[in-house]
Amino acid sequence: MSEITASMVKELREMTGLGMMECKKALVEAKGDLKAAEEQMRIKSGAKASKAASRVTAEGVVSTYIANDGKSGALVEVNCETDFVAKNDDFAAFAKNAAETVAKKNPADLDALSGMAIVNGTGSVEETRKALIMKLGENISIRRFERYATTTGRLSSYLHGSKIGVLLNFTGGDEALGRDLSMHIAASKPKSIDASGVNPADIETERRIAIEKAREGGKPEAMLEKIAEGTVQKFLKEVTLLGQVFVKAEDGKQTIEQLLKARGASVSAFRMFVVGEGIEKKVEDYAAEVAAAAAAAKG
Repeated sequence: MSEITASMVKELREMTGLGMMECKKALVEAKGDLKAAEEQMRIKSGAKASKAASRVTAEGVVSTYIANDGKSGALVEVNCETDFVAKNDDFAAFAKNAAETVAKKNPADLDALSGMAIVNGTGSVEETRKALIMKLGENISIRRFERYATTTGRLSSYLHGSKIGVLLNFTGGDEALGRDLSMHIAASKPKSIDASGVNPADIETERRIAIEKAREGGKPEAMLEKIAEGTVQKFLKEVTLLGQVFVKAEDGKQTIEQLLKARGASVSAFRMFVVGEGIEKKVEDYAAEVAAAAAAAKG
C-alpha cells in the first residue's frame, strides 16, 4: 500500500470538499489510489444523503438572485436540520448558487433543478447537495423556489436576515421604491396583491364568524349581513398588499395603493418565503433523553 501523505489528503479534500479525516480514511481504504478514493467518497456521500433524507429540515435560509439588468431573478428556500448549519458559509454559498441557477436556467420544477449544472461550482445541483450533506453531516434540501422574468417591468428583492425573503415584480417607480415595497411585504406579510387573490374560503370564514359574533351580541338579524360585510372589508385591507398601510407612511395612513398611484407604479407579482413555514418541527426533550439514558445505564 502506498504511503498516505498529507499532500494526498489535501488533494482529495480539494477534489471533494469533504473533511480531512474522511479523506484520509478513504485513501487508506483505497490503498492510496486517489481516483478510487474519490469514487468511494462520491458513493458514500450519496448513501449518507439517502440515510439523512428522513430527518426533518425546518431550519435553513432564503436566498435571492437578480440579474444585473433587473429582468430575471429567483427566490429559493434551502433547509437543514439545525440553525448552526444554516449559518455555515458553505451552506449559504450553496443556497446562493442555487438561486442563481434557478434565475439563469429556468428549471420547470425541483427535479429539473436537481439535474442542472450548478453555477459557480462543479457537478449538478444534486451532486453538490449530497457532497454538502457528507461534509456537514445534516440532511439538506431545496424546499421550493420562485422565478420571475419581465420585459416591461423590473424586479426587486429583500432579505430580512436570512429567514425571510421577498421577490417583487413591479413597473414604474425606481429601485428605492422596489426595495421599500419588498421590505413592506416582509414586515406586513400580505396574502395577495388585492382581494381577487385571497382564498374565497378565508373570506367566507371571516363573514361567518362576524355574523355569529354579531348574533351572539344581540344585533338584529337585518343588520348581520351589513356588519359581516364591514368585517370582511377590514380583513381584506389587512391581508392585501394594496389595502395595507405603508409601513413607512409619514402620516401613518397612506396605503400601498395610494403610494403606487402617487409614484405612477404598479405591482404585478410578489412572493415571500419564510424559512420552515408550515413544517412541523420536532420538539427535543433533552431532559427526558438524559433521564432515559441514565435509567438504561442503571438497568
